[in-house]
Amino acid sequence: MELKTELAFEDILHAVQHLPENQRAILKEELTKTAVASSKKKKTDDDNLTDFQKMLLNAPVMTAEEYENFKEVRTRLNNWTTK
Repeated sequence: MELKTELAFEDILHAVQHLPENQRAILKEELTKTAVASSKKKKTDDDNLTDFQKMLLNAPVMTAEEYENFKEVRTRLNNWTTK
């Protein structure tokens, strides 16, 4: 059986603050395990990328102004070469 409910962060925080110390320790341990597992998964995903993919993901990108300038220059070059 599965029960889904939506709780505000403040409600969860309030509930955690009122847990007994031993249950808080268990919760902290479980959250740490989850965070470490998530971190390892991300690192593993990054390790599976090729050098080319890493280069593309870390490459600089154009600003909107640079892109507009690029389009204008491209249009001028196309007009110049088709004359």
